[in-house]
Amino acid sequence: MDTHAATPRTEPAAPAGAGPVEAGRQRWQRRFADSRIRAADFSTLSGVDLEPVYGPPEGAVVPGFDRIGWPGEYPFTRGLYPSGYRGRAWTIRQFSGFGNARQTNERYKMLLGAGGTGLSVAFDMPTLMGRDSDDPRSLGEVGHCGVAIDSAADMDTLFAGIPLADVTTSMTISGPAVPVFCMYLAAAQRQGADLATLDGTLQTDIFKEYIAQKEWLFPPEPHLRLIGDLMEFCAREIPAYKPLSVSGYHIREAGSTAAQELAFTLADGFGYVELGLSRGLDINTFAPGLSFFFDAHIDFFEEIAKFRAARRIWARWLRDAYGATSPRAQWLRFHTQTAGVSLTAQQPDNNVVRTAIEALAAVLGGTNSLHTNALDEVLALPSERAAEIAVRTQQVIMEETGAGSVADPLGGSWYLEALTDRLEAEAEAIFARITAMSPDGSMTGGILRGIEDGWFMSEIAEAAFAYQQSVEKGEKKVVGVNCHTGTVGLPVEILRVSHEVERDQAAELGRRRAARDQAAVDSALASMLAAARSGGNMIPPMLAAARAEATLGEICDALRQEWGVYSEAPAF
Repeated sequence: MDTHAATPRTEPAAPAGAGPVEAGRQRWQRRFADSRIRAADFSTLSGVDLEPVYGPPEGAVVPGFDRIGWPGEYPFTRGLYPSGYRGRAWTIRQFSGFGNARQTNERYKMLLGAGGTGLSVAFDMPTLMGRDSDDPRSLGEVGHCGVAIDSAADMDTLFAGIPLADVTTSMTISGPAVPVFCMYLAAAQRQGADLATLDGTLQTDIFKEYIAQKEWLFPPEPHLRLIGDLMEFCAREIPAYKPLSVSGYHIREAGSTAAQELAFTLADGFGYVELGLSRGLDINTFAPGLSFFFDAHIDFFEEIAKFRAARRIWARWLRDAYGATSPRAQWLRFHTQTAGVSLTAQQPDNNVVRTAIEALAAVLGGTNSLHTNALDEVLALPSERAAEIAVRTQQVIMEETGAGSVADPLGGSWYLEALTDRLEAEAEAIFARITAMSPDGSMTGGILRGIEDGWFMSEIAEAAFAYQQSVEKGEKKVVGVNCHTGTVGLPVEILRVSHEVERDQAAELGRRRAARDQAAVDSALASMLAAARSGGNMIPPMLAAARAEATLGEICDALRQEWGVYSEAPAF
């Protein structure tokens, strides 16, 4: 046995005088011994048995090793669980949605049949903007970048034959996230599910909309009020559900650096922690309901270091700045999606390689769930063939490479640890700049001021411009774009959404409006506005409106009338 390996035996307590490395090893051994291990082969292709984790040799003195540590203990640099992926593999959660709810339901069943273990809903642009499919501003967009959802009836169809009580579901939507969530709850109840047992994730991250993606509905304060109501409701009624997935993905896709993605995302997360605390919620209760969503870009080692630094920073801030004492409240759990912005229309088959490398970085960084992009996503929504290749990419990594056999297999690498430290330091410098902008020294105040002043947008724009210049000058190589451009590849067949989808969706919406109890809709919307004005929790009356088949546009328009709309200050 390699003397550098930490063995999975239950060891006695560290003897008096044992160094910190040995004491930590023995703590890890006890935790590992209590872990459930899945049935899998944890040996190399040549038959060499692998240890669950590796660390310094016995008796070694490693200055600063407490910043690296062991899996399953603070500061969680090496992962949240002592068993790594031996206890539980990451969730294969493919992001999908197109056309109408029936078409997307068929795609979900294909993905689950191909080995997917969770669902992730992509919505079309009208839904993301809180508009109905028959709204004149929706013309030409219905079903084209995701699935069209107008009311709870669409949610019924979207999940037909897919028991929501048994499948974790992620929904990538922020501006109108809360009414869409209420429609999801209505559909689950119609299936007979006990809402208290539902598990999944709602994005709801409005900060990143103002910073990067630009899909907001109202000014920031009303959005935060609605998010606070959702946090309270989920903590009380649906404890396993994660009402917030703080998203760095869109920040990175907008052109930020890895350090900016890391810092802006965690700063947003700290803002939501402050929101929960302002509502009187117990941080040890609500913080485990926060999750994160990161980009896995093409710079392999930088991305692994980013994920490790994120866990360490979050744990330290939650403990030291916000007073979380429960380890679960200090955990940073995150979903990863491979970088859509790294895909190229030129030589699209190369995108399979890029996606595989990015997915491997996410796994080596300890992601909790993963979406792999399809090779044709730079051209259109994924075809079934491309979607299957994307799922199989994860399965090859999981079943064939051995990447999940050892927790944090690159931990202790001089290069990786230096990158992790560097990204952490850069993030801390950015946190200091954000809080310096705040009138009261809070992270929330700094974020709101940075949004108002256009600071975040300016920082991302400068980073994106610098990168684009380096590509155009040939300093950064992109295969098939500015080097190795010759090809024998053939054009790929792409998925096209018929315009009939929009016509049929609008017609169906008209039939639903005619058949519903309009008095029940009006009453529910009035109750929702009364709660908005009185300071009461808005989720119960909004859920009643969803059950009555109020449309997404009706709910959002009522709130726009009440709260107004937000226009971004121009920047030059």
